[in-house]
Amino acid sequence: MNSLYDAMIAGTGKYVPKEIRDNHYFTERMDTSDEWITTRTGMKYRHIAAPGEASSDMALEAAKKALDAARMNANDLDMVVVGTISPDHMFPSTGCMLLKKLGIKDIPAFDLSAGCTGLIYALTVGAQFVMNGKAKNVLVIGVEILSRLINWQDRGTAILFGDGAGAVILSIAKNVSISKLIDTDLTADGTHAELLMQKAGGSKYPATEETVRNSEHTVYMEGNKIFKFAVRSMYDSCHKILKRNNIDISKIDWLIPHQANYRIIESLGKKLGIHTNRVIVTIDKYANTSSSTVPIALDDAIRSKKIRRGDLVLLVAFGAGLTSGSVLFRY
Repeated sequence: MNSLYDAMIAGTGKYVPKEIRDNHYFTERMDTSDEWITTRTGMKYRHIAAPGEASSDMALEAAKKALDAARMNANDLDMVVVGTISPDHMFPSTGCMLLKKLGIKDIPAFDLSAGCTGLIYALTVGAQFVMNGKAKNVLVIGVEILSRLINWQDRGTAILFGDGAGAVILSIAKNVSISKLIDTDLTADGTHAELLMQKAGGSKYPATEETVRNSEHTVYMEGNKIFKFAVRSMYDSCHKILKRNNIDISKIDWLIPHQANYRIIESLGKKLGIHTNRVIVTIDKYANTSSSTVPIALDDAIRSKKIRRGDLVLLVAFGAGLTSGSVLFRY
């Protein structure tokens, strides 16, 4: 990528709420079983936000850990970018709410909406400011409280989602460092947007008694169609970014895909030709936390010392829009 500077990941952090719901929570409330959920999704547990806990609260905790890992404080930040589809409010942005909680001001802060690809989009945007010298340190957050957007009577979606936040700090890479962001890839296909959406609550379908009664403020998803689009879109993004940089999949130390469904992850890995022991999987612990799945998995892998400095890492995600994208970097 042509730039004045290289950007690197200086620190990561995550936060998941204390309450944990295992698969048995659903077996007691709907026609399903632990075996059925595990076999079809790979999920065992999901963390659920406490009453009154907001996305900005979770983002704050993840940010603190990322700042600590980067040996920085909030005053070192030049920008905050938040990827989320479950913000505290429609406005002001969760990014601005986070600034207040960090105790800083007078820097840019904003949200972007790309569904489960939110962190990939946010990383790409934040990296541009680091690489062109407009910012030295950018805090990038993926955060979701999807438990507030779920129809808990709909087995097809209720079992899938959890809450969480993941943070990444991008900084200007030092000249002696081998760590750097190599390339990013973003794309979207709005022609299939209706396959995954929250129908009501925006300007087209504002809240009414009817929209609430019809559960139109909750997640709607056509799972079988989304499965196919997810595998193909993530594969295409990975293939494109690897080809553009003349890197064979065998050179990738770690693949971190969006944790939507274990069968999607497995299908993507087979299609790419990467061994399963080089694919980071956390879906059993956290379920699908949308834009925060990738940074949570990244932080877990770094803190468990699976990922070490110098490793070549490929992040990839797919989400509502339909959006997809990837980030290739050397940690």
